Amino acid sequence: MMIVLSYDVDTTDAAGARRLRKVAKICESYGCRVQNSVFELIVDPAQLVTLKAKLTQTIDAEKDSVRLYRLGSNWRPKIESLGRDLRFEQDGVIIL
Repeated sequence: MMIVLSYDVDTTDAAGARRLRKVAKICESYGCRVQNSVFELIVDPAQLVTLKAKLTQTIDAEKDSVRLYRLGSNWRPKIESLGRDLRFEQDGVIIL
């Protein structure tokens, strides 16, 4: 299933800056960044549970926010892009 994940981490102190980097690293391991604090992730239900657990352990629930939007498995027609597009599609083939 396709998940769009956005986050807002309070970076007013050094601990927040560390949390921000950790949240970004976690998200990068599951999908691709499409904007500064927005990721598109293709995950199965087990991966989603693991992802949410990792994020819950990383963020400060009093200061930070993570939002997940489930687009399901028929997600292609639900995404519309204006302006500069991604360099590659999340589920596309990459030839090196």
